[in-house]
Amino acid sequence: MSTAHDTQDDARARVRTERKARSLRLMAEGQWTTREAAALDAELRRIDLGDATDAVIDGSGLERIDSAGAWLLVRTKRDWEQRGTRVAPIVLDDVYNALLHAVEHEHTAPPVTIHDQHTLQAFVGRVGKATVHGLQQGVGILGYLGRVTVEVTEAIYHPRGNLKFAALVHQVEETGINALPIVGLLSFLIGIVLAYQGADQLKRFGAEVFTINLLGVGLLRELGGLVTAIIVAGRSGSAFTAQIGTMRVNEEIDAMETIGINTVDALVLPRILGLVIALPFLTFYADVMGLLGGAVMCYFDLGITVPVFMRQLQDAISVNTFMVGMIKAPVFAFIIGLVGCFEGLQVERNAASVGKLTTRSVVESIFLVIVLDAGFSILFSIIGI
Repeated sequence: MSTAHDTQDDARARVRTERKARSLRLMAEGQWTTREAAALDAELRRIDLGDATDAVIDGSGLERIDSAGAWLLVRTKRDWEQRGTRVAPIVLDDVYNALLHAVEHEHTAPPVTIHDQHTLQAFVGRVGKATVHGLQQGVGILGYLGRVTVEVTEAIYHPRGNLKFAALVHQVEETGINALPIVGLLSFLIGIVLAYQGADQLKRFGAEVFTINLLGVGLLRELGGLVTAIIVAGRSGSAFTAQIGTMRVNEEIDAMETIGINTVDALVLPRILGLVIALPFLTFYADVMGLLGGAVMCYFDLGITVPVFMRQLQDAISVNTFMVGMIKAPVFAFIIGLVGCFEGLQVERNAASVGKLTTRSVVESIFLVIVLDAGFSILFSIIGI
């Protein structure tokens, strides 16, 4: 006994069933595509298994099938199996076997099990993972520091010609000259804020003139170099990571290594050395702009004229005060450049990794700069500078 059902008048997608004894055979014919899915779904759900204990789903007569059609066949097979009917593997032309396999395995993936974790246990686990990751990052940066130190030494004492002067000048321009506007503006504003807050407190003791001492020592020893380094870490350090990371994603670095180009000489050293050259000048510029902002605030808020400001500043600071800030600048620059290039070379071959490691580069650079600044302060205090 056999019955036939057409899903549409044009018979583009057809479902036929044949029954023999306690066996049911479903024959899929025509074009089983997304366009026909709704009609086919209703037709398949109306099929009555009756007393059939065995079933076969035959798609060898299909003219065309897409993922929606394959899913309907797979779903029908599973529904019948859940009712206790033995269903043979779905029969399709070889050209559609890969599609059927993908649909079957995608929808038979085991459910994800989420294990409940105590809040304290989860917190301790995160702390442990973060600690291990931090130690691994530290070891990696130290190892790369050794390699860069060796390469710099060789470039100085045994130049191979791989370090291009034009690339070095370009990096000085990018990291130094192009950063002058933002560094100058922020330093000027910081000088105004520092002078205003200092004067507001010192007025209580009638010692407004010592605002200049606070401004000069604070900017030249600490704030000028520290603020400049933080700005450069966010501006140039992140650019180093993004540029080298993008080259890693595009496989340009692999190509350079394949043809024998030393990537440290070509990519890392110009950036680090350019920043080491540029940052001391940026720090000096930041000091000048900060003092200028403080002088403007002192003139309008305290009535201190420029000659008085300069005389008091000369009494407040010395060469050592200036040199303390300048000595730190090349060290900060080296750390920022090293971290930026190191993280860029760690980028994986996807766009998300570029953004993630660029963020990490800025955070690590600022963290190390502040730690080094604290270390310098302790060292200078011990030696009496």
